[in-house]
Amino acid sequence: MRTGVALLGSTGSIGRSALELLDRHSDRFRVVALAAGRNAERLAEQVARYRPAMAVLVEGDGRAGGENWLSGRDGLLAAATHPDAAVVINAVVGAAGLEATLAALEAGKRLALANKESLVVGGPLVLEALRRGGGELIPVDSEHSAILQCLAGSHPRQARRLILTASGGPFRGWTPEALATVTPAQALRHPTWHMGAKITVDSATLANKALEVIEAHFLFDMPYDAIDVVVHPQSIIHSMVEFVDGSVLAQVGFPTMELPILYALTHPARLPDQGTRRFDPLEARELTFEPADEACFPALRLGVEAGRQGGTAPAIYNAANEVAVEMFLAGRLPFQGIPHAIEAALEAQPVVAVDALETVLEADRRARATVRGRIDGGC
Repeated sequence: MRTGVALLGSTGSIGRSALELLDRHSDRFRVVALAAGRNAERLAEQVARYRPAMAVLVEGDGRAGGENWLSGRDGLLAAATHPDAAVVINAVVGAAGLEATLAALEAGKRLALANKESLVVGGPLVLEALRRGGGELIPVDSEHSAILQCLAGSHPRQARRLILTASGGPFRGWTPEALATVTPAQALRHPTWHMGAKITVDSATLANKALEVIEAHFLFDMPYDAIDVVVHPQSIIHSMVEFVDGSVLAQVGFPTMELPILYALTHPARLPDQGTRRFDPLEARELTFEPADEACFPALRLGVEAGRQGGTAPAIYNAANEVAVEMFLAGRLPFQGIPHAIEAALEAQPVVAVDALETVLEADRRARATVRGRIDGGC
């Protein structure tokens, strides 16, 4: 019997990569639900091809697509808990994916999580939903998939340190003066990965790496002092784990999201696949490492500090960053204004314990309002 898969965020870059994989392994998997944000045309094409039992257009009138089309928050949650879906891939962008994550885990699904913001803004809630529902939480981010693979067969307490690699983005080595002139078009030209606009800008500011540090803290129950970030421009080593005896394991491969998606579908087993580029060390050639430049890219420091602070601080950080990136892409905020907006939101908003979904949503709402008010006010 083929495994049913619900794909949330099907029209984005992760969603499209996932569908290519599911195509290649249609003897093992079938698509039972597709959900997209607002791209009705692409969703309709996917529905025609994969014939899911349910389709959801979150931001629009899903009913316009057909009798099995749903819309809005309720539609997204219905897809996340579809009774025929044993696996839910959550590739929704941003904090909007949190409720679907909670719903899938409480329903006992295997959740292949590409929406790192779920753990960033609601880590304690996600872990509690995992405990209550008895499902599985498998990361799709290439860095966290690498760590999971390096930890395979080891007791969790045998790991001493996690080392997350970062490409450094398109502006690695730039001076503050040069960064002052950055345009959205430049920020969207990532040197090694082909991703959606939001995550590409996050990679350019290193905010994405801060989000990944927080995600790693919750996924692997590691203290922040035991999680390091190192810039690795070639994006060949996806992360490393140092063990208590001093040994270090690394997961290596050319940049592609298909490998971590496939591993999340099959973990701990591996499925033969001929569609991804095979690794050749002679092609990789030189591998280099350097420290992250937190002076030029303060979004990394701000995010890790928010993670250490805990409570709603990561939710405030994430919400402020989402709005600031949106404004930057719209030409309303300079590149260097992104971390300034984040810092202003963190200073303006109180931090409280994450005790309920409503608490997180309120912190998110207030942080967004703070940044919008700051930008609209010309600050």
